[in-house]
Amino acid sequence: MNLLRTYFSLALLVGVFFTTSCSSNSSKEKQSEDYQEAVANTIEEKKVILFFGNSLSAGYGIEAEESFPGLVASRIDALKLPYKVINGGLSGETTASGLSRLDWFLEDEPYIFVLELGGNDGLRGINLSETKRNLKSIIEMVRSRYPDTKIILAGMQIPPNMGKEYSEEFRQMYPQVAEEEKVTLIPFLLEGVAGDPDLNLPDGIHPTAEGHQIVFQNIWPYIEEKL
Repeated sequence: MNLLRTYFSLALLVGVFFTTSCSSNSSKEKQSEDYQEAVANTIEEKKVILFFGNSLSAGYGIEAEESFPGLVASRIDALKLPYKVINGGLSGETTASGLSRLDWFLEDEPYIFVLELGGNDGLRGINLSETKRNLKSIIEMVRSRYPDTKIILAGMQIPPNMGKEYSEEFRQMYPQVAEEEKVTLIPFLLEGVAGDPDLNLPDGIHPTAEGHQIVFQNIWPYIEEKL
């Protein structure tokens, strides 16, 4: 009889241990699942800042993290803000080629869309009515897909190689587009950098890493305002 009671007590203890162990393991698994879900949600909740431009955005001649979009990404990370930067810069891009590839970049909704195109159009002497039409079409495509996206247009200027009249019309084109499309305008992206040989690569067009630091300072207030 005592042996039977002893056996029964041992069996009960094993059962309790097993149940407690399973409960503990189940609790740990649940905590792990909750953690993974929280991490996934955090990643998913990061809003997109999309830079859509040419070699200036791409950071031609320097490391990607030294470009002004890379510097914006670093500032975002340092401030621990729930945003991620996508650099859609492509060397040689014109407004026409940009318009043709835009759809691919709009698979995910951009919270902020920074449009930096037109410089190559101006350097090639492309008809400004075409450039203006393309800029407006890009803005309208973004807005039609995502009405709440905040759009920033980076204004550009070009040297008078194509004639003073053309360069002046080119400069005025950006404020006109910004006003007509009701988007935020950065008057001149390369303010304080353009024309300074110490801040540009030997080609005289693309900023050095130090030049991009200044461009970052030019653009950051407009980004920060919309975060």
